[in-house]
Amino acid sequence: MSFSTLSEFLSVFERERDGLNAAAAATVRSLVAAALKIHREIAFAPRDDLATKGDTNVDGDVQRTLDILSDNLFLEAARSAPVAIYASEEQEAPVPLNDGVPLALAIDPLDGSSNIDANISIGTIFSILPVIGGREAEASILQPGNRQIASGFFIYGPQFVLVLTMGRGTHGFVFSQATQDFLLVHESLKIAPGAKEFAINASNYRHWSDPVRSYVDDCLQGADGPRGKDFNMRWIASLVAETWRILVRGGVFLYPGDKRANYAKGRLRLVYEANPIALLIEQAGGTATDTVTRILDIEPEHLHQRVPLVFGCADEVTRIARHHTEFGGIADRSPLFGNRGLFRT
Repeated sequence: MSFSTLSEFLSVFERERDGLNAAAAATVRSLVAAALKIHREIAFAPRDDLATKGDTNVDGDVQRTLDILSDNLFLEAARSAPVAIYASEEQEAPVPLNDGVPLALAIDPLDGSSNIDANISIGTIFSILPVIGGREAEASILQPGNRQIASGFFIYGPQFVLVLTMGRGTHGFVFSQATQDFLLVHESLKIAPGAKEFAINASNYRHWSDPVRSYVDDCLQGADGPRGKDFNMRWIASLVAETWRILVRGGVFLYPGDKRANYAKGRLRLVYEANPIALLIEQAGGTATDTVTRILDIEPEHLHQRVPLVFGCADEVTRIARHHTEFGGIADRSPLFGNRGLFRT
């Protein structure tokens, strides 16, 4: 496959006889048009206006002005695409749209909105699925992630970025003001082996399970510990930015469940956050789990279902799974964990 722009890339799928691929490509074009409007709004609107807090959504998160604007724009984009069902973080239930078309769209219209006022990268995450049983059937949205036809995310940051998979590798595009098109900058991204960075919110250390503490303790010991090398720790609190960094630089991301109320199953949503990210990661040679189980094999039970999420370098994700499945042996060999962690007294 040879192409230099997003338009050329999508045209390859639009010419195929596979109607689902062609419909997915047309849907991505509609999503791009909506994302361009959001990109311009972010660039020119007063930042305080975009970050203004309003009501809470169905999942209890505070809605910002830009959350609502983004959801409205992507809903209208879906109406003009071959999308039968629209499911969003900001909607209580899936919204039926067009009759007789083949796709369902699950979307987080604005990931990382708590970072708006700090001028940190935010984005949009989307998942494209085949319709099952017509536009009224919630089953279309509640399919395991391995049924996705395409997934991707936009980043509204120093660069306006689209990361996309149509099931044939993960590709990175950057918007060019000169050409008004997305240019291919990373074809068939591959996550580097041998992670040297891990991303986790260390302020929650006291709430983590013992296996998560054990893994982090090992990393923090650096060259003096069982890993035999130094690690950098990152945390942006923007899933799209974390994912982009891992795709281009390697590493691993952890958002585990913990002991806090309502955090036992993590905080990220399976359908419109974990599943699309997991597909992108796997298409780039990485792995994504709920600490043990492959994300793309989990059967969703409801639209806003939460799930722990670990993804990145395949070897590192496997190591984290071992901390959970073989915890006793790992703890015995880790003097730091066996006695006291760096954050414990």
